[in-house]
Amino acid sequence: MSDAPADTDCLFCRIVAGEIPAEVVGESGHSLAFRDVNPQAPTHVLVVPRRHVANAGEFAEASADELADVTLLARTVAQAEGLGGDYRLVFNTGAGAGQSVFHAHLHLLGGRAMKWPPG
Repeated sequence: MSDAPADTDCLFCRIVAGEIPAEVVGESGHSLAFRDVNPQAPTHVLVVPRRHVANAGEFAEASADELADVTLLARTVAQAEGLGGDYRLVFNTGAGAGQSVFHAHLHLLGGRAMKWPPG
């Protein structure tokens, strides 16, 4: 895990630090999972790295181990939420792709049939 400082202006860094409350549903040494405040599915959880990294590409470049940790925590939460093997994992990278908080985060979506393509 990096010793890089958190971004004090970042919403997710402040949630990780406990400065802003969130409904935490799972955690590991590298990651935190909490419910999305604007859910797009019956189960909508955000899984974030504890350290500040702007997006999924930078996150993968910074630490494949931490990226794996985020994904494994998402799977653990999906199982705890009773989703079995039926869930979607989504990273949005960049404003044009829908990223609104520029701290890498994985959306765990489930609890209903997901159509493809989304929309």
